[in-house]
Amino acid sequence: MSTRTPAVARPPVAPPDRRDVPTGLSRRRWAWLFAVGWLAQVGVRLWLGSGQTVPVATPDESGYLFAARVLTGGPDADMSSGTVYRGGYPLLLTPAFWFGDDPVTVYRGALVINALVSAAMLPLAFLLLRRLGVRGPWAYVFAHVTTALPCVVFYSEFVLTDAVLPVIVMGWLLLVHTWLNGPPPSGSGSSGGSPRGSSVRAALAGAGASALVAYTYASHSRGAILLAVHGALLATAVVCRWRSWRATFLVGAVAAAGTATGTLLNRSLLPHMYPHGDNDLGDNVVRRLTTGDGWGWMLSIGTGQVWYQAVATGGVAAIGLVAVAFAAVRPAGALAGAAGRTRALALGLLAVVGGIAFATSAALPVEYRIGNYAYGRYLATVTPVLFAVGVAVVLRASHRALLWAVASAAAMTVVAASVVQWYAGDLLTQYTYTVFDFPETSFLTWDWASFRLWDATITALALLGASVAVARLRRGGLALFAGVSAVVAVAMCVTATDRIARPLVRDELAHTDLRGSVDLRARRTIAVDWNVPWTIRLSHYYWAWWGEGTVFDARWVPPPRDADMVVLAWPKNVPAAASWPRGAPPGWRVVDSRRTVDGDWVAWAR
Repeated sequence: MSTRTPAVARPPVAPPDRRDVPTGLSRRRWAWLFAVGWLAQVGVRLWLGSGQTVPVATPDESGYLFAARVLTGGPDADMSSGTVYRGGYPLLLTPAFWFGDDPVTVYRGALVINALVSAAMLPLAFLLLRRLGVRGPWAYVFAHVTTALPCVVFYSEFVLTDAVLPVIVMGWLLLVHTWLNGPPPSGSGSSGGSPRGSSVRAALAGAGASALVAYTYASHSRGAILLAVHGALLATAVVCRWRSWRATFLVGAVAAAGTATGTLLNRSLLPHMYPHGDNDLGDNVVRRLTTGDGWGWMLSIGTGQVWYQAVATGGVAAIGLVAVAFAAVRPAGALAGAAGRTRALALGLLAVVGGIAFATSAALPVEYRIGNYAYGRYLATVTPVLFAVGVAVVLRASHRALLWAVASAAAMTVVAASVVQWYAGDLLTQYTYTVFDFPETSFLTWDWASFRLWDATITALALLGASVAVARLRRGGLALFAGVSAVVAVAMCVTATDRIARPLVRDELAHTDLRGSVDLRARRTIAVDWNVPWTIRLSHYYWAWWGEGTVFDARWVPPPRDADMVVLAWPKNVPAAASWPRGAPPGWRVVDSRRTVDGDWVAWAR
């Protein structure tokens, strides 16, 4: 095709091809295409998530639901000594609590909100591909493929920030690019429209980027990385005279105001959810940064995240990462030109990838699970961006440049896998395998019971070679590439739902569902024994719906008699009726009891 011009040597974000900008009647057709496409993507997410009725990604889902409940005026839920869940994403979920009248309805309402936001990846991915020089029809096709990636779709089936963060990061990148490439401070040199109009558009783009950064910071600790990169880009724009001091100050003020607001929001949740303190992951970061073993852990675990990102996309995101790195380090001449702005943006994107990978690794506690060493969820926020860049390279690069990019991506993936193998060693078979951590690699190895590092690596690289080969066919090559990519992505999502999400829901219902045993609407307070496993404890908080959840340690403290329901740990070889320490007081009776693989419990009610 005529679009196959060298791209690896081009900026990772290039000005759009004006020949493909829709006009006239074509604009209406494009509008219909995006409306129908967005609705289709929403429908796919709702279909895949139709079986989700209870939080299974515990404690994350529970934490966000409880935070949203507090924000709507609901009761507290004691999650002391746990990870702090920020309020930005729960704020988005509050409409589900306005219209829901039971926990399942609220949960499904949250998934509808996820679907509506997650499907917005379609127009954003299209815009990114267009700015990368991909022609309109193919940009639309591959935008659908990007929107169907498991890192975008699978997590939208759960109440997790990962359902919306990929969309936010993609939007931030596009807005920052628009702002950086706005008219110069003097207002001269504008290429389209009036200088004043271009300045207004650039200012709005900068303010929008700042607002998204502030919201990300209010939603998850990963937002701190994005905020730091955003601040560095603002400073660079002023130093290099791409933007005026005044314009940059206004953009920075929006970021500062939004961040301050988010900080106040998050602090307001602490007394309601962490009355006795949290697990303070900052101690982990300090220890990792001040010891040799800590640096070994941080760099190796971060490399494992990069490996997973590459393998989960069949190597395409690895091509994108290589292309971004090339744009960041290649000689760019004077920083005053467009090449300098692209270079700064590429460096910023690399900083986001590296910052998230290594900062999350530094904070991560040792959990004795394989997912400590190879994990894809944290970098899922930026994976769609790198996938789109990789697609643009495959579509537009010369044969020589593409071979160089594929070889570099394959080498990077193998080296990353070697680091994981070297650092984790036998722990990859000895530690706990949590299937939720591996939706893509489980499909690649067709194994949902064990982790197979090298099988996943080889399969991904074979898929990369096949994809590039079919993409270079003279007839129908790009259609085959799109088809293969879409089929693999959808198959990953469907099998992950069938093999991971649905079984987790069935188990959770069997282990904790109290709806058939007690009228939970009449239970305004619930107290759970600390010795009940925390996954079950948080599920009881969930089923209690609008009841306040507290925790106590039955080994040292008598069960609170002012609670409406008490859940106690159930010792082995003891009848359920004898589970109350030193005998139950008058008026209390056993309403349910379960022995499960996660732990045993007895529910008492007045």
